[in-house]
Amino acid sequence: MHPIIFFSKMDFSQSNLFGYIEDLQELTIIERPVRRSLKTPEEIERLTVDEELSDIERAVYLLSSGQDIQGTSVVANLPVLMRQNPAETLRRVLPKIREVLHVAGVEMQLTAAVSFLTVLQEESVSIHTYSHSFLHIILQNLEHRDAGVSNAWLETLLAVIEALPKETIRHEILNPLVSKAQLSQTLQSRLVSCKIMGKLANKFEAHTIKREILPLVKSLCHDVEYEVRTCMCRQLEHIAQGIGTELTKTVVLPELVELARDEGSSVRLAAFETLVNLLDMFDADDRSQTVLPLVKSFCEKSFKADESILVSLSFHLGKLCNGLYGIFTPEQHLRFLEFYKKLSTLGLQQENGHNDNQLQLQTLEQEKKYISVRKNCAYNFPAMIVFVDPKNFHLELYSIFFCLCHDPEVPVRYTMAISFYEVAKLLNSGVYTIHKELVTLLQDESLEVLDALVGHLPEILELMTNGGENSGSESKLLSIPDLIPALTTAEQRAATSLKWRTHEKLLQKYACLPHIISSDQIYYRFLHRMLTIILTNNVLPVQKAAARTLCVYLRYNRKQEQRHEVIQKLIEQLGQGKSYWNRLRFLDTCEFIMELFSKSFFCKYFFLPVLELTHDPVANVRMKLCYLLPKVKSTLKIPTDKHLLQQLELCIRKLLCQEKDKDVLTIVKRTVLELDRMEISVDVFQKRFYENDLLDQEKERQEHLLLEMEQLEKEKQQNEGRSTNVNDKMFEKKRRDSKTSSILAKSITLSVPAISSGTSGGKEDKKSKLVRSQSFSTQALHPKYSNIDKCPNKSSATGYTSSVSGMGKSCMLSFSDDSFRTHSSGSSGNAAFPSSSSRSLFSSADQKNNGNKESQSRKMSM
Repeated sequence: MHPIIFFSKMDFSQSNLFGYIEDLQELTIIERPVRRSLKTPEEIERLTVDEELSDIERAVYLLSSGQDIQGTSVVANLPVLMRQNPAETLRRVLPKIREVLHVAGVEMQLTAAVSFLTVLQEESVSIHTYSHSFLHIILQNLEHRDAGVSNAWLETLLAVIEALPKETIRHEILNPLVSKAQLSQTLQSRLVSCKIMGKLANKFEAHTIKREILPLVKSLCHDVEYEVRTCMCRQLEHIAQGIGTELTKTVVLPELVELARDEGSSVRLAAFETLVNLLDMFDADDRSQTVLPLVKSFCEKSFKADESILVSLSFHLGKLCNGLYGIFTPEQHLRFLEFYKKLSTLGLQQENGHNDNQLQLQTLEQEKKYISVRKNCAYNFPAMIVFVDPKNFHLELYSIFFCLCHDPEVPVRYTMAISFYEVAKLLNSGVYTIHKELVTLLQDESLEVLDALVGHLPEILELMTNGGENSGSESKLLSIPDLIPALTTAEQRAATSLKWRTHEKLLQKYACLPHIISSDQIYYRFLHRMLTIILTNNVLPVQKAAARTLCVYLRYNRKQEQRHEVIQKLIEQLGQGKSYWNRLRFLDTCEFIMELFSKSFFCKYFFLPVLELTHDPVANVRMKLCYLLPKVKSTLKIPTDKHLLQQLELCIRKLLCQEKDKDVLTIVKRTVLELDRMEISVDVFQKRFYENDLLDQEKERQEHLLLEMEQLEKEKQQNEGRSTNVNDKMFEKKRRDSKTSSILAKSITLSVPAISSGTSGGKEDKKSKLVRSQSFSTQALHPKYSNIDKCPNKSSATGYTSSVSGMGKSCMLSFSDDSFRTHSSGSSGNAAFPSSSSRSLFSSADQKNNGNKESQSRKMSM
């Protein structure tokens, strides 16, 4: 069969032809801007500058006759010119910049504000020279018509005020400020005056502020524009810090109370936030009589008439509750706690008993506001634990903690993940109560939440497993099985995502696990996973993080057999791997081995496998090995490792003689010189090497300690196994003895009544006694009674009966255990007698041996 081939032919009809022409026209339109962006020869000539000009001359030329983009470049380069030649820059360049800024655009203005601030921060000139040359330019551009430019120059001025002397500030800034803050000035001017006064409050004494600044502050607090009142209200915090507690109580607090009742919502919001920030400056009377009623009013209005303050209230609630904690009554304490609980679930549950039909759809803006409120509640959760006392956490706040950790919005869970460590620290001994939420956040579908939690994961896990004396060992042990699957799931989710930085961070934090869980759990659940990541992952930082964590796991592994297995895999799958990338990672792993283990450990297991890579066919591997050789040599101890030193020197000679790659050969020669310097510098830096040797001795001691602990554990297990075997044997022996004793007790209990009844019976009774005694002869007797048949014969039947009866009583007393007693009593009624054939057999024997009947009966019965 032949494949069917479909040919598509172009249609050159008139309609389609016009369609092709239109497409070509669209392509030409797309290309037009590219042509327009090209410069004409005239423009290129006008932009060309003589290369022989100095930097100062070029800057002056470009500012005088260049284009705007060239002038902006000169302004941006001003800090460099000030470092190179400050005198000429101030004399020739700065005046030109001042002229250009009058007509400059927004971009140059913003660049100039940043450059002026950089010159101040680098201290290229003295503060006196700076104020004389730069301050006037800054003040001239403060009232620029563009708000962004004005704010940029204001930020520069506020930074300059910090460095200026008081007299300069008074003459150059404070005196002109009086006229700038008047109501007749522009709105922008009054806003700038508010921010400047907030900065000046920290530069003068309290009496100066009271005399010269506070009148302006009161005036601006009553400005007709709500923007000015809002701006001034936010500066009252800085002014209060400058004037002290007394003036704050008499001047600032009344202004805040009035502004808190302002008609503008932004003004009320600014007043509320300033009140919260100044709580520490108010005494108990001010808090209880002034601040608390205002706060209660804000809380009541937040859900009804003034939702604009809701987000800010939720953000400051933790600080507010702890600041007013001392003046709360129990009822008020409970009310604020309930208010926090209500905010924590705002937007998640129906309110006022409305059903689904009555519930109206919330607008997108409201949903965003509610998400912000819940996020702020998550931010304040540690503060609320302090507010209710950690002992009452489970009763008062655990349900809210559960809701916030399971919130449907990622920002809320992200905030909870960030504050999780603070919560765990506060709970201390009760940290085990939030273990389930830790597992939930580790398994969260958003990697942002996982990334936020991983930051303090080692500390959290340590608190979870070791936190608190009252948590008990059982709860800690029960938490581990849930924790390990959550950790493995988190790593796998990070591995399958594209956020490799989160994966790298997670692997780095997992290096803490040897201090959290057992060596076997790490070996079976995490160690092999790290090796798989090194072999299969394509991101270098992730592979290095996995390699280092694997080395940490190997460092704290407590079984020599497992350590040898891992070392063998590292050498075979990495050091001798087919991919050169794996061999490079083997060298990275060896660096971590040298960092974490002792020198003797590296020399014992990894020294020779590393040297084998000198024959690697890939130049990059040999090159990386050459960079590593100085560290490799530093692990040797002479004369113990003299044979390894000879191997190292032999490999270097081969590299020098046989290396064909020029780059590798250059690095080999450089490495040889460095190795020679290492040998020379041993005596020079003797103290440093002494400290390194002490550190290496400590590592080696810990490694030997692990081996000793492993040996002790083996001996302990062997001793436990021996004791178990001995106990099993003793138990089996006791069981057999007890079984035999129970049989003997049963037989004696049954035989004694039968024999005692023979004293008053006839011939049939004697026959039955004989049958019973012979039936017991098949039972095994206890060794204690093996010599009973050696007793002397008695001619009197009555004496025999009495002797047997007495011995039966003594046997019953000797086996007086409860189990034997119940067993005997239970089976005495249905004793096992011989069959009829056996009875006839013994009956005929009785007739033939009538002469010795009594002696036989006595012997068998005994």
